[in-house]
Parts: sequence; structure tokens; C-alpha cells
Amino acid sequence: MSSDFVIGWEEWVALPDLGLPAIKAKVDTGARTSALHASVIEPFGPADRPQVRFLIQPDPDNPGLEITCSAPVTDRRNVTSSNGETELRYVIAARLRVADRVWPIEVTLTDRSQMAYRMLLGRTAIGEAMVVDPNRSFIQPALSFEDYRDLPRRQPVRRPLRIALLTREPDNYSSLRLAEAARTRGHVLEMIDTSRCYMKIGGLASEVHYDGKVLPRYDAVIPRIGASITAYGLAVLRQFASTGAYCLNPADAIGASRDKLLAHQILSRAGVGMPMTAFANSPKDTRDLISLAGGAPVVVKLLESTQGRGVVLAETRKAAESIIDAFRGLNANFLVQEFVKEAGGADLRCFVVGSKVVGGMLRTAAEGEFRSNLHRGGAAKAVKLSKAERDVARTAARELGLSVAGVDILRSAQGPKVLEVNSSPGLQGIEGVTKQDIAGRIIEHLESRVRPLARQRDGAPRRTGAVQEADSSRTGT
Repeated sequence: MSSDFVIGWEEWVALPDLGLPAIKAKVDTGARTSALHASVIEPFGPADRPQVRFLIQPDPDNPGLEITCSAPVTDRRNVTSSNGETELRYVIAARLRVADRVWPIEVTLTDRSQMAYRMLLGRTAIGEAMVVDPNRSFIQPALSFEDYRDLPRRQPVRRPLRIALLTREPDNYSSLRLAEAARTRGHVLEMIDTSRCYMKIGGLASEVHYDGKVLPRYDAVIPRIGASITAYGLAVLRQFASTGAYCLNPADAIGASRDKLLAHQILSRAGVGMPMTAFANSPKDTRDLISLAGGAPVVVKLLESTQGRGVVLAETRKAAESIIDAFRGLNANFLVQEFVKEAGGADLRCFVVGSKVVGGMLRTAAEGEFRSNLHRGGAAKAVKLSKAERDVARTAARELGLSVAGVDILRSAQGPKVLEVNSSPGLQGIEGVTKQDIAGRIIEHLESRVRPLARQRDGAPRRTGAVQEADSSRTGT
């Protein structure tokens, strides 16, 4: 940087790594340390790689413009201000841009809401190769707070996210892969046992407690709630949502997918193809129930069955009546479904993330078995899905309100028929056969959907702007 680079006592600057295109800064050679306005400062991440996120209002005259920033912490140090007060501040690294010059600086975070300038440039940031003219201001080209209006149309700058993974199986393949994918992309993922969460409902703010402490605010929650605790798990998920966290799959959508009867009613209303399905309460309707499903053979299925459990093939009408009587004797809720013979004991698992089908596999039942679930000994291989199959999978996930889903489809003579929609699909099978980074696609989807951290007002979290307006850096990584 040449010595003829002259700046005034106040200048327009930008911090591109933090997603801040325009800030008015006061240049103060009497101050050693640079400072940036920050509120709602929240540290997170592991002890050996700490990070911090914060809100900044870059325009002193427009407090409604709030930007969320995140960056790795390089230090914490005591800083004494001009009025003699000492404060322990977080220190982050950032690149400073003035005109066409860009260079790295250190910045401390502090509340400058009462100051005329949201940033102060100290002498360590100015360096010896620059000249400061104390009698002039805005020597370098002017920027504008209007630049923030363009942020949603720009390529977003990825910021570190704090993600909660709700699971009681932290060591299984899916959990470990999601944690790995989040870490690879610079985020912090914390595994939380859903059953050990408890909630404070009421008061000024929603709280989720865990091991005697209030859990922090998370940017996003990935729910992988076991079927045995569906009701409680959905209550926990709703509580996280009320804190302002983005839930990968919302509670209502998971609840609908877990209730097979409700899921079929929703999909039928949307015109999605599926095996003919019948449901009744009275034992007097048993014979007609079998006929409505197309007659034997039929599949009798518990409403809350998972991984093929509670799914029985009745090859004759008499066998179907016996199974139905047995289920009714157990006070179990079940449905009777058409058996699609031409599927040949095989089905398709279509993995949907957002509005895209990111992978597909053909699952084939083991010898002597009609259920193709991998947990039942079925085999799987990668398969190219037809446009009709992809369209049906996307529609099924969308109609149930799921951002991530495993949609199981039967290939029938009438076209693809949706058998089931899984709101917590496993990753091991689909990644193993397709060799695709499905976990990475899930984290990438989270990045596109998470809104910025927001200041709480009147006890409720307020979200401001689109995700691009809040994105900040992975400075130093």
C-alpha cells in the first residue's frame, strides 16, 4: 500500500467478509484498537474454535436495518475507552475495504449505539503506509446505505450456523454424517437428546431446558425424533420453533407423515397416486373393508408402523379377516391397503431435499419377504428415476410440508404410487448406493433457509430481512 493513499478523519468503508457493504467510520489515530458496533453478542462453538455472532445496525439513522454477522474469535482482551472505562471485548479478524484497497485488520466488538459512528478505525488498522488528513473527510469514494437493499440479489456470504440435532442416537450413521457435513461447511452442530429436553412455557420468552440449564438460541434445528416419543418430540420441536429457530421439518409436517391415515388423506386430496386404502372402526365392516382395498391379497398396516414393523401381507380373504380381528383385539389402529403385485416386492426410495430429488434407490425384498425395507434384509441399488417419479416424490413432500423426506414409491401398471413418506429418512442406504453427499445437501438447504439472528422485542424474537441480508463470514477459516 503506497504512502500516497490518503484518508480523511471520517471515511466510508466496507467489511466484505461480514456482509457489510457500507459503514461510516471515524478514523482516530489516538486510539490503538479498532471497534465495531455489536449488540446481542453471542459466543458459540467448541472451545478450541470459538466463534461469535452479533447484530449490527450500520445506519445510525435507521435502527430497523439490522444485519447479523458471525466470525471466528481471535482473542478476548480488555480495552479502555476514551472515557476511561475498561471493557472485556471479543476480537475478530476481518478484511477492510476502502476504495479499491483491501487489507486485514483486527476489530473489537462493543456497543456503539450511542456513538455517531458505528465503527472506529484505530492506528493499528491504519498502518504506517497511509496518510490521515485530519482536516478533511470522505476523501475516498462514497458508499451508501442503499447498498444494503441489493444484498438479497447478491450471492450470499455463508455464515457459521449454530445447529441443534434432536436425536437419541448420536452415534448412528445419519447423526455422524450430519455433524460431519455441518463441520465441513464451517458450522457448529450440537446433538441433543430429545427425551431429556424440558420446557418453560409462558413468560416473556420461550425456553428449552437441558441438564439444568437453558439451551441457547439456535439458528436451525434438525429433528430426528424416534417414533416411540413422537408426541413429546413434536412438543419439544414446537418449543424450539417458538424461540425463532428454523426447523428443517416442522412439527405439524412430521406429525402428519407419522399418521399414515392422515398422510394418505392429504396426498389423496392433492391427487397423488397411491395404493387403494381403506379404514374402518367397526368389526361389522371387515368384509367390505377388504373389498374396498381391491380384495385379497391386501396389506394390513398399523398407522404408526416404522421400518416395516406392523405391516402384514394377507394373501387370502380369510387370512385378512383373521389379521384384522387380531389387530382389533389389540385395540390397534390400522388400515387396509391394496397389494401392488406388479411391484414384485420392490419399491423406490426417493430422497427429497427442498424442492429437489437428490437421490434415488431401488430396494428389493429378501427371499420370502414382501417388505423391501433395508432393516428387513432388503437389498438396494442406485436407480435413475423417471420424471413422473421425481414429480410425485416432490409433490408428496410438499403437500405434507416436509423439506427433507424419504418418499417410498411403488412402480405400478397405473404409474408411480406413493407408499409412504418418511420425515426422518436414514442416510446410510441412500449415500451408500448413490455415492452422493446427501448430508451436505441437507446442510446446504439449511444455509439457504435460515434467517438472521434478531433482537428480541416484547419478549418475542423478530426476524429481519432475507437470509442474504444476514450472512456473514467464515473469516480466518
